[in-house]
Amino acid sequence: MLTVVTFVGFTAFVAIYVWWKLRKEPLDSKDGFFLGGRSLTGVVIAGSMLLTNISTEHLIGMNGSSYKNGFIIIGWEVTSAIALVVAAVYFVPRYLRMGLTTIPEYLEKRFDGTTRSAVALILVISFVITLLPIVLYTGAINFESIFNISEVLGVSKDQGLWITVVAIGGIGSMYAIFGGLKAVAVSDTINGYGLLIGGILVPVIALFSIGDGNIITGLTKVYENAPEKFNVIGAKDSVMPFGVLFTGLIINQLYFWGMNQTIVQRALGAKNLKEAQKGLLYTGVLKILVPIIIILPGVIGFYYFGDSMYENQDHVYPALVKKVLPLGMAGFFAAVVMGAVLSTFNSVLNSAATIFSVDVYKRHIKKDADEKRLVMVGRATSSILAFFAILSAPLVAGAPDGLYQLLQQLNGIFFIPIASIMLAGFFVKRISATGAKAALVFGLLFYIITTFILKVEIHFIHVWGIEFVLNMIIMLVVSHYYPGKTFDYRSEAPLIDMKGWRYTRHLSVALVTITILIYILLGR
Repeated sequence: MLTVVTFVGFTAFVAIYVWWKLRKEPLDSKDGFFLGGRSLTGVVIAGSMLLTNISTEHLIGMNGSSYKNGFIIIGWEVTSAIALVVAAVYFVPRYLRMGLTTIPEYLEKRFDGTTRSAVALILVISFVITLLPIVLYTGAINFESIFNISEVLGVSKDQGLWITVVAIGGIGSMYAIFGGLKAVAVSDTINGYGLLIGGILVPVIALFSIGDGNIITGLTKVYENAPEKFNVIGAKDSVMPFGVLFTGLIINQLYFWGMNQTIVQRALGAKNLKEAQKGLLYTGVLKILVPIIIILPGVIGFYYFGDSMYENQDHVYPALVKKVLPLGMAGFFAAVVMGAVLSTFNSVLNSAATIFSVDVYKRHIKKDADEKRLVMVGRATSSILAFFAILSAPLVAGAPDGLYQLLQQLNGIFFIPIASIMLAGFFVKRISATGAKAALVFGLLFYIITTFILKVEIHFIHVWGIEFVLNMIIMLVVSHYYPGKTFDYRSEAPLIDMKGWRYTRHLSVALVTITILIYILLGR
């Protein structure tokens, strides 16, 4: 009972606080609904970015992977800090100067409208078939473990998971449909603090218990039980070889943190460049610390459960939470997990609605649509996508390498082709629209064929790197025969103050240095 009370109490508090903060907000305008009125501060941006990124696919998926593979998967997290530095210093200042609402808008300015529309549709499709179903399903796993939904309702576990997916999807979609980006960002900030507190408590309480009251002793015991789990350098045949850091992983990270609508939309809603850069770099600091929450517990799980759960690695984290947290705290943590699920779910819905309304509906369906009409279309889009995501969620069960690995494999279908044309657009002036479209089509087909049809014996992240190089070659060759227009982002008049944050360089250097030190100190 105490678990349920604390869960309902914290969840209700977040909902009421969001309503109170937004009760006077103009949510019927384009900037108001899609960009939070261009009023977000650095702290809010960082909290929202972290919660948009960290959800149950991390808490469950990454901890499940670290239980089985150890700290070698830390590369997914700490290299994000370097990508966030690049985003803060290079990409976001250019986006804000152009006054963008969506990333595909840049593609029209740089290439043409067809490229913009193609990428917009690809992004919307990718949200429905990759991220949203996995977020819902991992959230359902966590709630089933903590609350025993199936037992309470007297149904099978599969039915319990399905009911939970529908409930989470319904609640999450309401934030995106009725509150827009500001509601998402405000709720994310509160839930972000909750996630950090609750997430850190899991390993802290576990280590305290293992060490008989001494956390350091507990960590020593966990290390001595399986020292190989603490190595960050992955072997060539591991789930994350060290070499991938220098091939496809960096391309993926640059895309995710510097070009991904779901993430970058928070920075596009900043009140000025200073706050945008603060938000990005604060997020970099959090990404350095977040392995304590989404990797260390999995290794602690190996101490408790040994290899008994290797066939069900995505159930390790919920089992650990249930084992170490007291009843009242379990309810609070379940509420935090709900916040993490809702954050990612409604953030993606809001981004998808933004892209469809601005990049597809306004340009191809009703060119004279006013701002209220766009907001209405955005809300309808969120509802439809939520429905299809709920239907798709059960299909991701039983991923052989874990749900997080499955998510990354699926993301590669879309991320790398788009990253290729975005990076080429910024750094290679002679790339044309025809070249970009050729690389987009080739990249999609190449990755699907090599990863899911032929299943070549190369790690999928290395395939990302190979694909990126081939995409660049195709763009250069095609652009040579079909040249395009030139583009200068500096010709745009900025909508906000473009004075940068004076500590950008200092914190950027610190983040890069810390990332390198992690691999030096923990690699062996």
